[in-house]
Amino acid sequence: MAKRLPLILLLFLVGDIYFYQAVTTLTQNSLLNFSYWLIDILLITGIVSIVFVRRAGNNVQRLIAVLMAAMLLIFIPKLFSAPILLAEDVVRMFSGFPPRSIYVSEATLAFAGIIFLVILFGLTRGKHFYRVRRETIYFPDLPQVFDGFTITQLSDIHSGSFDDAKGVKKGIDLVNAQKSDLLLFTGDLVNNMATEMDPWTPLFKKLEAPYGKYSVLGNHDYGDYIKWESISAKEANLKRLKAVHGEMGFKLLLNETVTISKEGQSIALIGVENWGKGGFHKYGDLRKATASIPANSFKILMSHDPSHWDEVVLDHDQHVHLTLSGHTHGMQFGIELFGLSGAR
Repeated sequence: MAKRLPLILLLFLVGDIYFYQAVTTLTQNSLLNFSYWLIDILLITGIVSIVFVRRAGNNVQRLIAVLMAAMLLIFIPKLFSAPILLAEDVVRMFSGFPPRSIYVSEATLAFAGIIFLVILFGLTRGKHFYRVRRETIYFPDLPQVFDGFTITQLSDIHSGSFDDAKGVKKGIDLVNAQKSDLLLFTGDLVNNMATEMDPWTPLFKKLEAPYGKYSVLGNHDYGDYIKWESISAKEANLKRLKAVHGEMGFKLLLNETVTISKEGQSIALIGVENWGKGGFHKYGDLRKATASIPANSFKILMSHDPSHWDEVVLDHDQHVHLTLSGHTHGMQFGIELFGLSGAR
């Protein structure tokens, strides 16, 4: 994050300067202009401080969440409305660059305001508008008794961002309402610290599945994104987090495989630790996890980062039939209207 921070802040400032043209076209109020840049300076200062300090602690984690939410609310509306100004600039370029149109600037600010409200709704109420997405997958070599076998996958809980017990319970009840045979969680139970799950463990313990509940770790679960007072403190945090999985009734798979049996037939459920390309840690060991599996077994892999599939799973000496991942939720969203959906 620290390495990418200068580029992120540069994009933030360039976008702000560009959007500022619409503001100055509509008003020359010095107080408003001062406030515009003061908010930016305070936000950038806060983000830079957090990135370089990165101390452990629940208060710090809450501050990070607030700053990230503020950045979304401030930056994304400007980013989405910038094409309006860009289109005007293309027209102005062929017209000798006359002064900006008041109407275009008004439209830019109005559109930014709509996006702001949409994001605000998403950060407050919309985050508990859960939706179940059902997929039917066909495999010619699936053991016959597993035809119709159901799996519910959860991922990227990030419990340090929870702030509404009713909203969390709504999600738990929705999962149980699926009455799936198997429940799988594919990583990132917390943002950084095991203590984030303390208020929520009793709720997640209520999750049920007749063939078991299994989980793997995600990149955030290792505590790599904050500074610990000592190596032993970080190790103790990870040990505690692993115990939390057990307290919730989940079997945490750490580069290992379990057998799911039904009426004399079975499938292999593989769980690896986090493995991600680029700057992400590569704790996962697929070869170790599959060492004792017969080659003709039907295999389901839980691996938090989908880049693992591209970089490792495809070239693995044993065929993996299905890989379930999470991870790619940050800054990814879509718009759905009248049955039509945008890319997510």
